[in-house]
Amino acid sequence: MDNVRFILIVAFLTICYWLWQAWQIDYAPKPTISTTDAPVVAANHREENQVPVKAVNTVANPVIHVTTDKLDLEIDTEGGTIRRLDLLQYPTEKNNTAANWLRQLVGLDAKIANVQPIRLFNTDAEKTFLAQSGLIAEAGSMIAPDHHQHFQSQQTRYQLAENQQQLVVPLTWDNGQGLQISKILTFTRDSYGIQLTQQVVNRSAYAWTGRQYLQLMRTSYVDKSSNSFIRTYTGGVVYTEEDKYQKVSFEDMDKTALNTHSIGGWAAMIQHYFAAAWIPPVNQDNQFYSKQLGDNHYAIGTLSGVTTVPAHTEVKFNAQLFAGPKIQPLMEKYAKGLELTVDYGWLTLVGKPIYALLNILHNSVQNWGIAILGVTFCIKLLFFPLSQSSYRSMAKMRKVQPQLKALQEQFADDRPRFNTEMMDLYRREKVNPLGGCLPILVQIPVFISLYWVLIETVEIRQAPFLLWIQDLSAQDPFYLLPVLYGITMKIQQSLNPAPVDPVQAKVMQMFPVIFTVFFLFFPSGLVLYWICNNTLSIIQQWYITRSIENDPRLTH
Repeated sequence: MDNVRFILIVAFLTICYWLWQAWQIDYAPKPTISTTDAPVVAANHREENQVPVKAVNTVANPVIHVTTDKLDLEIDTEGGTIRRLDLLQYPTEKNNTAANWLRQLVGLDAKIANVQPIRLFNTDAEKTFLAQSGLIAEAGSMIAPDHHQHFQSQQTRYQLAENQQQLVVPLTWDNGQGLQISKILTFTRDSYGIQLTQQVVNRSAYAWTGRQYLQLMRTSYVDKSSNSFIRTYTGGVVYTEEDKYQKVSFEDMDKTALNTHSIGGWAAMIQHYFAAAWIPPVNQDNQFYSKQLGDNHYAIGTLSGVTTVPAHTEVKFNAQLFAGPKIQPLMEKYAKGLELTVDYGWLTLVGKPIYALLNILHNSVQNWGIAILGVTFCIKLLFFPLSQSSYRSMAKMRKVQPQLKALQEQFADDRPRFNTEMMDLYRREKVNPLGGCLPILVQIPVFISLYWVLIETVEIRQAPFLLWIQDLSAQDPFYLLPVLYGITMKIQQSLNPAPVDPVQAKVMQMFPVIFTVFFLFFPSGLVLYWICNNTLSIIQQWYITRSIENDPRLTH
């Protein structure tokens, strides 16, 4: 069992190294691709039906400023593009009063946090992220406004009043030949959804035929101020009835343009904690596409089927834009599968129940830190029989350690004979060297799932626990929790049977220090979980070990 435990730990460190390599691949600087305005044509569509690909508007245009109870945003009159969107209830950073008090106590200036709201849509060159929409005319039809055509607006500022439930922002476009387009954005109180209506009024003598497109365009920028030890996904995703949730990374867009169809579905760009998604009508047949636009810009979106507007009639194209935090119960209300943007990977089936339990406990105690402790206790209780079996096996191994040491000294120069005698000892004492590891292996998927739940849950972001832990998603400002974790790991290690191999024993002694250093950079909520888990394990293992060591009958 000693060798197996050693191999498992080395394997864990190897996985950490692989994750670091993957991080380098994902986030290392990439070569710049030259910008092009040439249209990208899918194999099954004519050039005139393709979404315009010009990446960023460089000309100043009138901008409409909109404020609701949740959002503060700007709409460009060129195309009606949402070019900036701030999430008012989510500051970028949070002041830690305890850390600032200590800094001032020792004569240092308090650290001033950036309390500006998170900016999701952005026009900064490095952080470009836009929500674009428009219409594309079929061959032979009059042109319609895409996201480069200029709209008219009666106002440049709209604000949701305290007693107002909805705010309507209309934009208009007229080709002077009988085709009038109204782009109407509707905002609702207490909502991160923006309703889009593109109304086509055809007063000409000819039918108009065309499509609606909805797309999100952004650079592959990754926030360098985020925790580099926490690797999360930033990029495109789509949801279709056939393939369900599917990531479309920037690297995928570089290689192959997405081109698929589905009834309903949605297309999104996501990042850690936040997402933006275009959601077309659920009964509409949509083409989902992606594009590499050059100069590190990418687009993902949907294209509706062809719609004909006869002369002297009108038609409305509808859609919804979600732009906000990835709160699963909230996102479920907007579109089927949208909650999957909170990505637990292949462990979603395990992660979702853990998140549900975390939510239930938080609703009871109103403290995410205590909810984390409660989830840890529940998981520990669930696996109590397996843990008990593991600790009993380790206690038996610990009890035969003196005999193993004697065998090692007796057959120091005869390794095959030592292995034979060691296995005979295990059989006599009814000790299974794998008995302590196999129950742990069964629990690993749950532990990994809990890790992703704690990393991905936006509700834990900037949530306080107690005293100096005022943000469970940030590092412990005083590093007390990582040190406490290292102490619990050392105590737990002392309860395990020491490796017979002296080299392994020395390496094992280093692990509490190594993991303490790792945990210095981990979110305090995650460290809190491991401290609680280790503490419960110590109590259970100490009790079982003492029982076996004090009662000879329990060795058989």
